Amino acid sequence: MNAKQTAERQSRIAVVTGAGSGVGRAVTEELLRAGWSVALAGRREETLRETGALVPGGSWMALPTDVSREQDVNALFAATVERFGRVDLLFNNAGTFGPGGVPVEELAYDAWRHVVDTNLNGAFLCARAAYRQMKEQDPQGGRIINNGSISAHAPRPHSAAYTATKHALTGLTKALSLDGRPYRIAVGQIDIGNAATDMTKAMKSGALQANGDVVPEPVMDVADVARTVRHMAELPLEANVQFATVLATTMPYVGRG
Repeated sequence: MNAKQTAERQSRIAVVTGAGSGVGRAVTEELLRAGWSVALAGRREETLRETGALVPGGSWMALPTDVSREQDVNALFAATVERFGRVDLLFNNAGTFGPGGVPVEELAYDAWRHVVDTNLNGAFLCARAAYRQMKEQDPQGGRIINNGSISAHAPRPHSAAYTATKHALTGLTKALSLDGRPYRIAVGQIDIGNAATDMTKAMKSGALQANGDVVPEPVMDVADVARTVRHMAELPLEANVQFATVLATTMPYVGRG
């Protein structure tokens, strides 16, 4: 083992899914700057490498992964442990909104399944793989942070698939948190509202509201989300942020409906 590999194995190790863009990219950059070693997972290797290159000298590896495929997820964690020796953090971030603006009666089942497979089944597969590793490694334990959403609390119009998966993710977070107690596995969830990413670009020009109006909505710097995730991640395992809500201060969330 060379000096770099030894240093990597002595640092804190994170797996970030959906690391090629948006919140996943911002969180990866924040962790790398804080000295974490990061396994970047996502569908496109090119964008993963672009993320890793944001922090010169950072310790990272890019692992093309479809989180809805069990074999991909198993390979992701096997490669991470082979390179870095353990897993201290999973940021379960990969997700998709699905077809926007489609009423439920027009929502194709294939589109529904794609959202469920990515947002919920993918989160489960990654959490299960992380759980298995964290339970058996020495020292035992680690942390899982699930990326929920404001939609885990209140839906937007025409968002049945996305909203259903985010509500389900809250239940998964609670169950994992309870089951992880004997093994020093802390599990929490961050619910994000209107972070400035490609996914939220349209909000500044207008988003459909519950009363049928289309109204521009404020957004916040995605770096503020990344700093919150890092705070959650760096707590001792004896402390846990069970749920955190980080949102643009004046977005209409608390007044939806």
